Amino acid sequence: MSAYLTNHREWQESWDRQQAAFMPDREERFAAMLEAVAAVTGGEAPRLLDLAGGTGTISLRTLARFPDAQVTVLDQDPVLLTIAGSSLRDRATVVDADLGDPGWRAKLPAEPFDAVLTATALHWLPAERVAALYAEIREVLRPGGLFVNADHMTDEGLPELSRQLLDHARARREARYATGAATSWPQWWALAAADGQLAPKAAERQRIYPSDQHSQEWTPPVSWHVETLRAAGFREAGILWRGGTDAAVAGLR
Repeated sequence: MSAYLTNHREWQESWDRQQAAFMPDREERFAAMLEAVAAVTGGEAPRLLDLAGGTGTISLRTLARFPDAQVTVLDQDPVLLTIAGSSLRDRATVVDADLGDPGWRAKLPAEPFDAVLTATALHWLPAERVAALYAEIREVLRPGGLFVNADHMTDEGLPELSRQLLDHARARREARYATGAATSWPQWWALAAADGQLAPKAAERQRIYPSDQHSQEWTPPVSWHVETLRAAGFREAGILWRGGTDAAVAGLR
């Protein structure tokens, strides 16, 4: 990174507020993920991969809980990586890689990891790529290592309630946007593109993602993820955390 952002703290805070508008229980899922990391490492400082880590949200919380952790954050988005690199600096390794490319592992520092964590990110990939990625993630973990993916994962047994929960959350979110209490996704990216330091990265991002990613969103039920983790070779797979229509699935190598 040629230069650090002078206002990276403000961008981290802005990102957190924007994301929390979508996921009011966002911190609860992170806490559950890190509690599981503590369990599989015996409370020792983990070697952790923050996969599709964006601004380094999970990395920052990992280092707050485990100050001596060895953390790698991997993403492809130049705007989010710039914020992550400016926030983490020499406390973590920042890797630019495309998870759509099976060669992403070649860009990692030395394996294996104690844990791989990802949140609200893999739903932009198609089903066949997520299935393959789960197997690739297993290979970067040590025996007994932990993988957790927290994302939009409905419960197939609650179709009507799930729709009601989504409608309720949408209404609350729109009310927050209307009052200015939170910034919407398009508004946040518009602000980033208008920022003097981030504008070149926003232009680079537009070249990488020329179309709207949201049109590609794919969110299968939690059962699909659990079955796919097992098919990928994880010896254990199940639900670590649930909040409404979101869940965190975990796999042990």
